[in-house]
Amino acid sequence: MARGRRGRPVHGILVLDKPSQQSSNAALQTVKRLYNAAKAGHTGSLDPLATGVLPICFGEATKFSQYLLDSDKAYCSTFLLGVTTDTGDADGRELARVDASFVSKEQVEAALLAFKGDIEQIPSMFSAIKHNGQPLYKLARQGKTVERKPRNVTVHDIYLEGFRNAEQGEGGVQVDVYIHCSKGTYVRSIAEDLGNALGCGAHVKALRRVQAGPFTEQQCVSLATIQSILQGADDKESAFAKLDALLKPVDSALTDYPKAQLGDSATFYFKQGQAVQLPGKAIGEYAAGAVIRLEAESGDFLGIGEMLDDGRVSPKRLVAS
Repeated sequence: MARGRRGRPVHGILVLDKPSQQSSNAALQTVKRLYNAAKAGHTGSLDPLATGVLPICFGEATKFSQYLLDSDKAYCSTFLLGVTTDTGDADGRELARVDASFVSKEQVEAALLAFKGDIEQIPSMFSAIKHNGQPLYKLARQGKTVERKPRNVTVHDIYLEGFRNAEQGEGGVQVDVYIHCSKGTYVRSIAEDLGNALGCGAHVKALRRVQAGPFTEQQCVSLATIQSILQGADDKESAFAKLDALLKPVDSALTDYPKAQLGDSATFYFKQGQAVQLPGKAIGEYAAGAVIRLEAESGDFLGIGEMLDDGRVSPKRLVAS
């Protein structure tokens, strides 16, 4: 007999402000425990060094986490010019240090232009990409290096936000860079490639994700906030009610997709797994294969469907009633 899942049936999305020096999975497990949630998952790892937007999906929202994994991201990062590390970030071992005082703000701005648009990146050996089932970072920690194929990514926007001398004792120059990019873009690779282009080397000193899909850092909730709610509540029931109020709706991850409302009859058949006609929608309005989010006349989210050649929409992923 299958065991019942432990924890509360929580559904929705928490936009967590991941703390530095904690893995995404560790942050997920902490939040899941604090919420006493039966089911939860995150939507794309952040390096331990990084902070910022980490959407945590609970319950039915986990069915749509892939759409957040595939979404664009935005980062604000500080690069330290003149110092290279084996990981490409501040958590790594220093490999070389040179005087980067010759680099000007104008040179950095000009060099950044080369990273805008469609580019190729060779993933770092300290990335989570798997080689024969083993994450590259585990191989790297064993002193192993394997060949990595270049990956095509898109940098929609990149620009310099700050330029200054590094803090005392660090040497080099610090530059603050904003990056809006497609999924799978490695900021540390941009830092290393920028350093190489400038002739001084560089690594990521600090990294903050400020947007993931439709979610921004202004919507972030910290672990400290969650813990203070639990500690300040009179009882668990009131505490969980306040925590649940922090969650975004299950379909908030899908705001980039068109929405359609089904009548009562179509809703019934759609929930039974049958393709239905969109009311008032002419055949051809949506291309075959288009993903549509569907709701009932009551406004309840039903799930997502995929358009067929004949103009009907077929269930692709449904939420439980």
